[in-house]
Amino acid sequence: MISFQLPSWRETVAINLAAAALGLVVNPIVPIYRDAELRFILGDAASKLILIPDQHRSIDYVNMISRLRPELPSLEHVVTLRATTEYPNTIQYEQLIDCEPADESSLPAIDPNSIKCRLYTSGTTGFPKAVLHSHNTLTRILDNTSDHSGTNSTDVMIMPSPITHITGYSSGLNLPFIRDGRSALMERWNADQCIDFIHRVGGTMTVGATPFLQELLDAAERRNDPLPSMRVFSCGGAAVPPALVLRAYDVLENCRTVRVYGSTEAPIITLGWLNDAQLAATTDGHAYGYEVRIVDDEGAEVPDGEDGEITARGSGMFLGYADADQNAEAHTDDGFFHTGDIGRKTPEGAVLITDRKKDIIIRGGENISAKEIEDCLHLHPKVKEAAVVAMPHERLGEGVCVFVILQADSESLLLEEIATFTNDQGLARQKIPERLEVVDDLPRTPSGKVRKDRLRVQLAGSVKRAAGSSWRRAQVLVHLMRPLAVHRYSTARDEPRAVEFCVGRFC
Repeated sequence: MISFQLPSWRETVAINLAAAALGLVVNPIVPIYRDAELRFILGDAASKLILIPDQHRSIDYVNMISRLRPELPSLEHVVTLRATTEYPNTIQYEQLIDCEPADESSLPAIDPNSIKCRLYTSGTTGFPKAVLHSHNTLTRILDNTSDHSGTNSTDVMIMPSPITHITGYSSGLNLPFIRDGRSALMERWNADQCIDFIHRVGGTMTVGATPFLQELLDAAERRNDPLPSMRVFSCGGAAVPPALVLRAYDVLENCRTVRVYGSTEAPIITLGWLNDAQLAATTDGHAYGYEVRIVDDEGAEVPDGEDGEITARGSGMFLGYADADQNAEAHTDDGFFHTGDIGRKTPEGAVLITDRKKDIIIRGGENISAKEIEDCLHLHPKVKEAAVVAMPHERLGEGVCVFVILQADSESLLLEEIATFTNDQGLARQKIPERLEVVDDLPRTPSGKVRKDRLRVQLAGSVKRAAGSSWRRAQVLVHLMRPLAVHRYSTARDEPRAVEFCVGRFC
């Protein structure tokens, strides 16, 4: 097992290919993860090697790994990429590649059904779940999406999603070596730079979360640029407003924009209608390469038009979780995966997502476990009970709100205290609560379970009336980032760059 916690850099392509050729399992880790997430993932995966930057954006990866290394007995090697200096007990990537290439005849035979990738996704238990994909399941994902959109050798996949997510890993790192076409990776999202990048490399398609589409359309309209080379934008990972999809048909000259639905476990279950803008805008697509059942709480299939949990089965589905105990409750006896999302089938055979059964927050396409944040907050001396729920967020779809019941001897609690505490506990920045509600009690079921559905409804109305909330959130983040800002902008190499490079046989 080897891990990498890297931005969308060209070196990740070589790392991924080398691991596949050697039969190694790769464990991509989201770059924004910090001590708390990294400690769990590296310990659970028992990784023997990790590849990291020395520093990137606001995180000092070398120091973070040095702090954690005594707790990770399996971790034998730390490799730094693009490092400006040598660090004790690390190896530089450049030293590893400065050698004679291996004899291909010495490479092992690889079973295409063997595990290729171990990705961690936020779970309702508070601990990330290890999702296992094989060479074949990852190939089937690309077969489905490529066949649906008619990918050919002239296509260029613009990839703004991190290569440590299933979308970026699959369509960014693997696509050019499995299907025709190329991938063009973006190191950091910026809509204006994305437009320039699309023109430079001849971008024709992309897969991205709602904020990417929203901001790309804003920039295209502002620049009066219809992006004529773009032909498919698949949008998912969070709620996609129908009006946004219809707007894309008006703004982008030749681009068919569709809603898609899937997860790390079952990537791209549905794909949208390319020849019907109305269905593309108002539904989450139709099953493609998967069977989909909508079931009630007892597992019985419900009639079309009625809500139930979405279950799916198909060749692109994951092999299972690394923890065998998690597999039993995640699957039906005949192999359908419980997605944890509520939806219905329409008369046209479309799937429409209507609610969420699992206790997660989807912030800009990034899944966040509510329980993980709650477990952290329950360590705070002023907190008696915490309930974390999604709240509306203008740009990212959902944000993090926490309802808190205080300890009897505590009179008050400020958002700044919560933000500083969760930051000091090592949670990734996107998990830091953006809103705090101090309450005397929480709505509960007869069995005592917190009614988070009621809290979400309450928030939907109150957030719109809280005119100062965005400014207050900005103040908190500036407070947290201030010690890091001087270093981040003090060297030219840390200036934000949106684009990285193009992957493919014709580059």
